[in-house]
Amino acid sequence: MVSEGQQKKYDEYKSMLDVDTLETARLELREDDNTRDQALEQFRHWIEKHPAIKKCRTDSLFLLRFLRTKKFSLPMAQEMLERYLTIRQLYPNWFQNLDVDDPELMAIIDNGYLVPMLKRDQHGRKVIMSCAERFDPSKFSSTHLIRVHSMVVETLMNDEKSQVHGYTYLSDATGLSMSHFSTLSFMDIRNILRCIQNSTPMRHKETHLINVPNSIAKIIEFGMSILNDKLKSRVMIHRNVQDLKEAVDPKILPKEYGGEISLSEMIDELKKKLKQKKDELKALDDMYIEISPKYYQEVNEELSGICGSFRKLEVD
Repeated sequence: MVSEGQQKKYDEYKSMLDVDTLETARLELREDDNTRDQALEQFRHWIEKHPAIKKCRTDSLFLLRFLRTKKFSLPMAQEMLERYLTIRQLYPNWFQNLDVDDPELMAIIDNGYLVPMLKRDQHGRKVIMSCAERFDPSKFSSTHLIRVHSMVVETLMNDEKSQVHGYTYLSDATGLSMSHFSTLSFMDIRNILRCIQNSTPMRHKETHLINVPNSIAKIIEFGMSILNDKLKSRVMIHRNVQDLKEAVDPKILPKEYGGEISLSEMIDELKKKLKQKKDELKALDDMYIEISPKYYQEVNEELSGICGSFRKLEVD
């Protein structure tokens, strides 16, 4: 039973989902009104009592990111929230101060390196496309690259339809070279993939890679070795755009790839969305969890076997 005080303290969830998406949520995520209401109430109570979590968002859409990703398994959603809060503090250069007025981040957005498609795919998923040749590694570092990804996905994650249906990723690796990875160590790559896999509340459904240069095959192989079997099975490599069009509906792609909407229009829409989310993105930094020294030690021990940087990687 929700008390009057709790009703005032928390937002009242009102679904904005269409009938088909609600049915997908029921079938795939075990979600219904009763399950959702109970899970939200228990999740909030757990956060309030958590000895290490000092400040955390408790609005419905934020908590539903985790509950839907973990199919309403409350213990798994709670564990993912702990990890999400922790990595934001362990790697502030990647996840904090996501400022839409940062000229370097906005220059990367303007170049069209990372763009959400305006149309969803045939499964109702949000589609995010990256184009390596639109990222200039002589001007920007790998940290900039990761920060742009963080800023864009944080802007999208409150969308309920995407929370239910998940995300499809398209990556055009044309122009991708070792210089894109020059400021990253093997440990960095492992940590990034661990964050995506274990700490990011998104349903990662499909990843399509196209035009992968032979020169970075070893990096792709290394990355694939870190992914769990489920995510590994969802990565598809295509020789070219024509092959990609057999796997995804060409209409969703930018006009430059044979679709219907120009990349510049997609970039403009993204910039509008980022401006709308400006304060919300900044407020993420207010969340705080106390990280024990034991956790730092565990992380260091887990990663101690991986060293070196991609500058030293020899390519056959």
